[in-house]
This record gives sequence, structure tokens and C-alpha cells, in this order.
Amino acid sequence: MQQPLAWLDDVRPSPYADQLALGFRSLRFNRPLEREYRAYMLEDSYDLRRMALCVGILIWLAFSVFDVLLVKGPEVWWMLAVRVAVLAILVGYAGILLRRRYLAWLPQLSMASILTFGVGSSLVIGFGHTGDPFYPYEGLLLVCMAAYFLVGLRLIQALGCSLVVLLVYVGVEWVAGIPGSRLTNNIFFLLFGNLIGAVGCYLLELKSREHFLISQLMRVLADHDSLTGLHNRRSFNRQFELLWRQAQREGRSLALLLCDIDHFKAYNDHYGHQAGDKVLARVGGLLAESARRPLDMAVRLGGEEFAVLLYDIDTHEARHRAESLRAALQTLAIEHRGSDTADALTMSIGVACLQPSESGALAQLYEHADRALYEAKAFGRNQVVV
Repeated sequence: MQQPLAWLDDVRPSPYADQLALGFRSLRFNRPLEREYRAYMLEDSYDLRRMALCVGILIWLAFSVFDVLLVKGPEVWWMLAVRVAVLAILVGYAGILLRRRYLAWLPQLSMASILTFGVGSSLVIGFGHTGDPFYPYEGLLLVCMAAYFLVGLRLIQALGCSLVVLLVYVGVEWVAGIPGSRLTNNIFFLLFGNLIGAVGCYLLELKSREHFLISQLMRVLADHDSLTGLHNRRSFNRQFELLWRQAQREGRSLALLLCDIDHFKAYNDHYGHQAGDKVLARVGGLLAESARRPLDMAVRLGGEEFAVLLYDIDTHEARHRAESLRAALQTLAIEHRGSDTADALTMSIGVACLQPSESGALAQLYEHADRALYEAKAFGRNQVVV
């Protein structure tokens, strides 16, 4: 899918930007993104599907009254029996849908509901045509339209359900003995109606997928530093509080590494801001490598200040990680003639590690790490202080 989004080149690397650029005319993402999209749709369409089922039950009841008023022969009792059976099944589906813990079943329940509506409607129409060949069948198209537009099904799911409903309808009408010419006319009407619904559903899902990618990309941009790709201060403050509470519950320790590039202003003055940005990006890559576990995070706090938050780690290991990080930067041997510390770019790191208690203040960890960083800079820089 060709996107008129020139800014995509400015936000890579990102799986969302890459997928937008590659396109998705086949309504399919790469495997990890496809899983994420489907999980997103489960949450996003839950209320829509629940409301659609409730409205469908009310419409089903209204058509039951319509049958009683319109059909006068004995076949009305068969029609009402089908109505009652379908109603019982739909009420059961609704009872399950009202419990959010069954969210994973949502696609299957939605398809089962559409199929129940469709098969039930086909049977009602068949019984109706045994007594009145002009009993309306067009309501079956409403079921297909609901599958395409109102239930949040993906195109392939909606097409499958509508095809099953159409085949059941043809079989029922064949048994009911409807004239062949009339059946052919009805089938063409339903087929073209489904074609319109399928095209609309395709465009709807296309836009839904595009919206998902752009909204996820905007969230990434809001929570990440554009230069280094690390989390920004806003994201750090939110995640810091969440991890603090989790560590309290689980009795785990947290370590915070506050990092400051030594004499970075002098580097910018000597080599220029463009070179300084490249250095920040390289340092960001080192920090990202040091925070690869799921609950760890690397952050650019601003300017040349960085942080690494490590979950469930002791003081000895935190010191070791900090020393490895400091040594990794020095190993890059990035020339820095404006430094009073070394000929190459270096970093000072302050480390604090503690286990949050119920009475402990969130600011404690940051204050200790900040104090350690101050001492590392005061005692000559290019070192780690715990």
C-alpha cells in the first residue's frame, strides 16, 4: 500500500513505520505485528460487539412478532420454534460476552452469533415459503451486512460466515420447493449484496489497520526520544512508578544507573552539534543493549544525561553492569580533544540499588543515584560510584 507519509523516513527504525511503508493490501502484517493488531482489536471492538449482539436480539424478537402477524398457516409454529431456539442460543452468547474474562473467545463468539442469526433466518424463510411463496427473504442480507460492518469481524471471517449462510439458505429453499427461477433471482440479489458488503469491509479493515499502525507509532514517538530511540523522561517517570509498586509487591530490588557524558559541552563546542548528535545516538545504543530484559529500561533524561533502570538486581550486579557500560564507551575510542579527563569520550555513572518498602519513598532511589553521580564527577569523572 503506497502511503503519502514522507515523515516515515524520519521515525525509523520502527516496525510500525516499516509496515506502513511496505503496505498491507493483502490485509496482513508480519507475524508479530499481526498478533499485536488482533489483540488490539479484541480490546477495541469489545463494546461494539456486545452492543451489536444485544441490538440483534431485540431485532430478532421484533421479527418474531412480525411472523405472528404476517403468517397465518400452521407453519408459523415451526417458525416460532426456530425463533425461540435461536433466541436461547443468542442469550447464552450474550451471557458469555458480558463477562470480560472470556475476551479471548470474542472472535469465535462473534462468528457463532452471525452464523446462528443466518442459519436461523434461513430456516424461518424456508418455513415461511412453504406456506407463502412471497414471504420476504431480504432480511437475510441484513445478517450479512452485520457480519461485514457491525460485529468487527475481519474480512476473511465475514466472508466465511456469509458464504455459509448463503449455502444454508440455498439448501433450505431447495427443500422448501421454491421455483428455480425465483431461487436464482434471490441468489443473485444476495450475491451482489455480499459483494458490496465485502468491498466495504475490505476498505474498513484497510483503514482500521492503518489507524492501528499510526496510533501505535504516535504512542512510540510520544514515549521515546527521537534522536536515540530510548525512552524519554515522561515515559521513564510513568514506568518508574509502576516498577516501584511492582517491586514492593514482589519483594524485588531496583537499581538505577544515572549516566552523564563527561565534558559533553566541550565536545559540542569543538566538533559541532551534528557530531554531538551522532555521539548521543551511539551512547543510546550502548544503553539500549544494557537494558534488554523485559522490565529494564534505558532512558535519555535530556541533553547528555541518561539513565538505566534495572529490575530485580543486586548491588554487585548493578555495579558490574555500570562498569561494563562505562568501559564499552571508552572502548569505542571516540576522540575528545576538549576533555580534561581522557583523550577519548568517557562517562560518569552513579548507581543506587534498594528494595522498595511500604514506607519507602519513590524519590529515594533517584536521590541516591544522583548523589552517587555527583561524587563520580567530583572525584575525577570516568568512573562508577555506588
